[in-house]
Amino acid sequence: MDASQPGGPEQVPEAGHVDDVAGPDTVAAAFSPDPLVIRDAATAAAVPDAFQRLWNPHRMAYIDAGREGEGRGHNDDCPFCEAPRKTDEDALIVARGEHAYVLLNLYPYNNGHVLVCPYRHVALYDDATAEEIREVGELTQTAMRVLRQVAHCDGFNIGMNQGEVAGAGVAAHLHQHVVPRWESDSNFFPIIARTKSLSQMLGDTRRLVAEAWPAQH
Repeated sequence: MDASQPGGPEQVPEAGHVDDVAGPDTVAAAFSPDPLVIRDAATAAAVPDAFQRLWNPHRMAYIDAGREGEGRGHNDDCPFCEAPRKTDEDALIVARGEHAYVLLNLYPYNNGHVLVCPYRHVALYDDATAEEIREVGELTQTAMRVLRQVAHCDGFNIGMNQGEVAGAGVAAHLHQHVVPRWESDSNFFPIIARTKSLSQMLGDTRRLVAEAWPAQH
């Protein structure tokens, strides 16, 4: 569409020439909220665009820690080694076994997203002992049963990311994801806006899952 035609994109003066144009209307156009208006990055760099942003600055601490190697190979700063030393409430632990334990994911994809981890600081599935693998499997099964009971989910995503290249956030410590899924949870929010709506606080989720977890014998 020709810019001179009615309804065409409004032209904004080149950088450094805003003051050379008569009248305030042209200057205001450089800061128009209309995403279709052609803008000069030098004069309107902060003008809103067509995207909505959900700011999560606390994530940068998690990202920076990973860049610096924290939680990637040292027992004294690995979150999965530190968690069992804390109280269940502080560490979001829902169950403790002999060789492995279960805790909530601090950055859940869905409510009830739990991680099953061996206590031992081991990175890969094929480095784990038979006892660790057995208990990780048993705790995973129990987590599924408990989550069906308390969350009434319709299915699960279960799996492990092995190594940083595969997407493991804490690659140095083995952990299995158990993510509840519901028929209605695939809506436009995560697909279009890349945003998840979590309806329950982590502390409340931990309490419900822990209270429903079968007693250890």
